[in-house]
Amino acid sequence: MPTVKRDTYTPDSLLSVAVRVFNERGYDGTSMEHLSKAAGISKSSIYHHVRGKEELLRRGISRALDGLFAVLEEAPAREGRAVERLEHVTRRTVEVLMAELPYVTLLLRVRGNTETELWAMSRRREFDQRVAELVKQAAAEGDLRSDVDARLATRLLFGMINSIAEWYRPDRAAHNGAAGGDSSAPGGSNTSAEVAEAVVRTAFAGLRTS
Repeated sequence: MPTVKRDTYTPDSLLSVAVRVFNERGYDGTSMEHLSKAAGISKSSIYHHVRGKEELLRRGISRALDGLFAVLEEAPAREGRAVERLEHVTRRTVEVLMAELPYVTLLLRVRGNTETELWAMSRRREFDQRVAELVKQAAAEGDLRSDVDARLATRLLFGMINSIAEWYRPDRAAHNGAAGGDSSAPGGSNTSAEVAEAVVRTAFAGLRTS
């Protein structure tokens, strides 16, 4: 009797595979057949876990969004002067991006071609707007330059943060760190805290009034 491969996947492990394939091929360029081959299980086994690939997309994007919005609810993001709250949000956003890199990368690449992607873009705008409000408040309190438009400052800030997804590679960082490699190289051995601190210092050196 031939041996039938058991489906040992959980919803989380299947999601991890799907997000990797979406990032490699693009969501539109990924079929259920591609997901089946990458996971090493049949399409019917995938359907046992989810209704289809858009559900996997939504789950992946939700994981990224949940992490980002949770930052806004942390005590240091809600208490104190606006500039200090903004620096905390910036620092923690970098840390979430690096901890949830595949999922945040997927979020950053959506183009609005499906209902789920439109929903994701709307949620991203909501997050950006809440950060822009912190920028405005910090400027009103005299801690940030008032001659830089708040929306522009927010876009520049997120441009710096989001660019990390294009060069940071955790596997390369781990290898370089273990081998004593150059930590200044792209994807080097810098920790998420070090990268976050570098972003905060670089961005706010030009934005703070003092």
